[in-house]
Amino acid sequence: MEIVVLDGYTLNPGDLDWAPLYTFGLPQIYDRTAPDQIWRAREAEAVFTNKTPLDADALETLPKLKYIGVLATGYDVVDVEAARRKGITVTNVPGYGAESVAQMTFAHILNISNNVAGHAADVDAGGWSQTEDYCYWLTPQVELKDKILGIIGFGEIGRAVARLARAFGMQVLIVTRTPPDPLPDDIRVVDSDELLRKADVVTLHCPLTETTRSLINEETIGLMKDSAILVNCSRGQLIDEGALAGALENGRIKAACLDVLSREPVRGDNPLIGIKNCYITPHIAWATREARTRLLAIAADNLRSFLDGKPQNTVS
Repeated sequence: MEIVVLDGYTLNPGDLDWAPLYTFGLPQIYDRTAPDQIWRAREAEAVFTNKTPLDADALETLPKLKYIGVLATGYDVVDVEAARRKGITVTNVPGYGAESVAQMTFAHILNISNNVAGHAADVDAGGWSQTEDYCYWLTPQVELKDKILGIIGFGEIGRAVARLARAFGMQVLIVTRTPPDPLPDDIRVVDSDELLRKADVVTLHCPLTETTRSLINEETIGLMKDSAILVNCSRGQLIDEGALAGALENGRIKAACLDVLSREPVRGDNPLIGIKNCYITPHIAWATREARTRLLAIAADNLRSFLDGKPQNTVS
């Protein structure tokens, strides 16, 4: 079977083994593929992509294609409707990184609460050696116990975040279309307005849809506490970045912690770059070695199931 991986570098920059894909033949693996290089897959029956777009025009240039494996949970890089019309099966990889994303969510929260890196850097710069006291702090030290965490979206990642929050003794409010049954007694389902008004930390774990696009905007930020922290490890387009930049500059919320932006890689003219109390990481919440290993294994299993006539994790 002719298999092409269009952009394998992000998943595997060299620390993983592509062996799961070699069970199907000899795949052609490219680190990156520009839109005008889709011809690389013109003989392929199966293609794997992470962020290389496969729109309707691209699919027309791939006459032998029967299967697209998206090496991610989000699959908006593929024109799924066009694939469906051409009889191409499209799969994604859900559930591989919930614990890793939850961990990064709390890495951001703890960065604001304790400012570990800032204090360590100050000690290295001589701050502690020059003080008359046995201790000092550059920013307030905040205990998470009894603080309110608001989770928008309660899928696998949202639930993993809630488990960590409960371990810290936080109160948990959630907004979700499909509350799990049973729901732990100390987690409450509320509407989005109540969550935004009450939460000390608001964290986004919902999919990007037309309903959720710019979910965080000038109006919804206006409902939040001035002391609130906003975390986004989901999709950058959930936030109106101009509105968030204005809110941070005007002290309308305390901080924003973002692992995703509306356009990636980030451009220099993004309004959030350089804003005080805006902490941006380069879309790495998913990228632990453990999570990427699971992703590759599930992606291979998706292809195996397709070839066995029992496709799984289909989105087309």
